[in-house]
Amino acid sequence: MLGVSLGVLILIVALSVINGSITTMRGEALKSVPHVTISGPEMANNWRAEIAQAEADPEVIAAAPFIEGEAAMRFQGVNHFVRLRGVDPELEATVVENSSERYQELLSLLGETENGIVLGAQLAGSLGIYSGEEVSATSLGSLLQRSLSDTLGFRVIGFADFGIYSNNNIALIKLNQAQDLFANDNGIDVQLRLKVADVFRAEEIATETFADSSEDEIVSWNEAQANLFNALNMEKILTSFMLLMIVVIGAVNIISTLVMVVSDKTSDIAILRTMGASRSSVMKIFVLQGMVAGIFGTAVGAFLGILLANYVTELSLMLERLINFIFTEGNVYFISHLRTQVNFGEVLMVCIAALLISFLATLYPAYRASKIQPADVLRYE
Repeated sequence: MLGVSLGVLILIVALSVINGSITTMRGEALKSVPHVTISGPEMANNWRAEIAQAEADPEVIAAAPFIEGEAAMRFQGVNHFVRLRGVDPELEATVVENSSERYQELLSLLGETENGIVLGAQLAGSLGIYSGEEVSATSLGSLLQRSLSDTLGFRVIGFADFGIYSNNNIALIKLNQAQDLFANDNGIDVQLRLKVADVFRAEEIATETFADSSEDEIVSWNEAQANLFNALNMEKILTSFMLLMIVVIGAVNIISTLVMVVSDKTSDIAILRTMGASRSSVMKIFVLQGMVAGIFGTAVGAFLGILLANYVTELSLMLERLINFIFTEGNVYFISHLRTQVNFGEVLMVCIAALLISFLATLYPAYRASKIQPADVLRYE
């Protein structure tokens, strides 16, 4: 029972931590990645009509145009390749998944500044750029053509949080300036980004909204970040499989315990058989005994797993303080911002798997008990 409890507990806590990590990473990614991106050959001329069509759908919160391409940003003789995104500051403020007031202020300031640029915080830090500095940008296409005539100058108006995956390589400028900068770059055109009510149905919502626009290409956030989230989901599956082995080990204990009980109770089983007990009745006795351990072990493990998953951050902070109190110069720091998310559907699946494994573990000992021949056992009694 203890083995099954430990396996279920660890599995629930591990899945909760992974769920929390995926949720955190999704939130960071959506600070810069659109919920849905719509692109098409006529988008540059018709994006206002497309926005009106999108906002007519109640499941679409907002829509905004943007253009994005690779560019070389030059500051004090040093070049750095960035993803330069041109936006309409007023519309962009309605679609971004960023609750920071500072970000909204920067978008407002970008709209008021003639040649302003907003840099990711990590990008600015790596280049040593401060607000008010002057930078220049050249599109990658112009750079490959050895043409510097399209280079534009910008004044840094501030730094924004674009999420942990984009802070080091993204910058914002106005949409019209981006169109001028990337005018000679093939394949870089105006696109539309949507903010939808349910990010998990983003592609479905966009497909229904633009069902009449067969030429438009729709790319959802999970498709754009497929490599990241596929890797996280694969890690979750493999971790679950490995931790499920702890439950299997607990089930092996059930097998060994029942086998010893069968050996110890051979005479009692034979007497029951002579009194009229059938083989199926004997099997049910040992299946029930094994399932009691499995059921109690699963219930205790699930309860403690949910409890620990909800308080793992507080417990890690307490342990951190205790260790640093004992070892005053240790400076031990755990992941104090660890986030967990309990998915009760997954908890139910873990419990079902543990019960199924426990049930399978009872079959062999129960079968052995049912095959005992009363005459052979009681011959010398």
